[in-house]
Amino acid sequence: MKPELRKISGISPDQSLVLITGKNEIPERISLSQAEREYALKQLEAGEGRVFINSYFKCTYIVRIKDGLSGYRAREELRKSAAGLKKLIKSNNHKELVITSGNTYREAVADFAEGLILSIYSFSKYKTKAEDEETGKNYPLSLLLEDSITKSELKWLDALTDAVYLARDLINEPVNRLNTAGLASEISRTGKEAGFSVEIFSKGKIEALKMGGLLSVNRGSVDPPAFCVLEWKPDSPVNSRPIVLVGKGVVYDTGGLNIKTGDYMAQMKGDMAGAAAVTGVFHTIARNNIPLYLVGLIPVTDNRPGGNAYAQGDIITMYNKMTVEIGNTDAEGRLILADAISYASKYRPELIIDVATLTGSAAITFGNKAIAMMTNADRKYTDLLAECGNQVYERVAGLPFYDEYKEAIKSEVADIRNIGGREAGAITAGKFLEHFAEFPIIHLDIAGTGILKKDDHYRTKDGPGSGVRLLSVFLKRLSETNNKIK
Repeated sequence: MKPELRKISGISPDQSLVLITGKNEIPERISLSQAEREYALKQLEAGEGRVFINSYFKCTYIVRIKDGLSGYRAREELRKSAAGLKKLIKSNNHKELVITSGNTYREAVADFAEGLILSIYSFSKYKTKAEDEETGKNYPLSLLLEDSITKSELKWLDALTDAVYLARDLINEPVNRLNTAGLASEISRTGKEAGFSVEIFSKGKIEALKMGGLLSVNRGSVDPPAFCVLEWKPDSPVNSRPIVLVGKGVVYDTGGLNIKTGDYMAQMKGDMAGAAAVTGVFHTIARNNIPLYLVGLIPVTDNRPGGNAYAQGDIITMYNKMTVEIGNTDAEGRLILADAISYASKYRPELIIDVATLTGSAAITFGNKAIAMMTNADRKYTDLLAECGNQVYERVAGLPFYDEYKEAIKSEVADIRNIGGREAGAITAGKFLEHFAEFPIIHLDIAGTGILKKDDHYRTKDGPGSGVRLLSVFLKRLSETNNKIK
């Protein structure tokens, strides 16, 4: 369960707390005995980054930011420090824990809280007996943040961490519990809770729209597809033309007739991490009433080798009437995204951003350290996105987007082919999507960051919720520019 967040203006002597300091010093307002204070200072002067004092009736955790770190690197180190302390904090079974800061940067308290909250997430709803019941130890029910954080910042942090939890829950649900209809229903439920609208297109409407990519991928499934349209339009948005977010919603990817081998299928319940990210972003933006007009498009299906499954060599007609030769049925994500990106044109968007666990190539290129970005959008967007990526440490790394890469996906029998050769696989997937974008697009391939095989500090294994924090902060910052579309 996620801890409650509260702002406080003072600390009682008997409260357990985390002190974040940037120097070898402890403020006088921190209640310690003379011996405890001397011990802590001695440890800090010796270069210890973390000092723990158990005063029996309370605990004091002192975290020192490393020398030489500043800016976004210091912020990330503090989030990681919080993750490193989570087991010790849990072992002491606090009901409440104060987080305060000494001589350091203004956002330190919020950053530590964020790292701790995100690191203690677990997906245990199907366990008959939770770990907490077995051990009798729990994480704090409340985190009390002192002084430096404003009420609006606290509200943002609360909504943002809620959104990451939401995205993680969606990703971690197995397909027998969250199929196509289930994901569409959860998106609709989230919209009602957060305050954005959701319309779900049935298979009949998808057929009427002739979304050939989504319909083809769905042909092997026993469950019909869905197409989710999310909309957040506040009373006075700063933009007249929306930002459109597109999320890949493949609830389970077997590879289709080009079936995945070995253990490549093991985490494919997470192939809808892009859809989860978009849902989480809308949750954050709506909860905070950000004055930005947003549209979300999420095509939803699974990809199975059923009796009527689409096959290599098939030629399909997409929503925008382009024909596509199927070179590999495991390159399904780009097909459903392409229909959604084409559909986005009806809104005449300022910008399209798609987010998807799309290619193994992106994961091989960047591992789990960066999101692959390809774009034809103006640098004012990509520079801001990169800046926000540094801020939340969901960094983006640009790949070249030269037109020459289109050569790899030319078809002799159709307008385009859904896969190129072995070379530049992430880029050619991006170039495939670009064919369907009539407006500027930023393509984010989260294959490396969206599904993890093990915990990475506060980024939990399987579905860490990649993209939620990045895009939420980006859109908030974009709204603050008041950059009306001409």
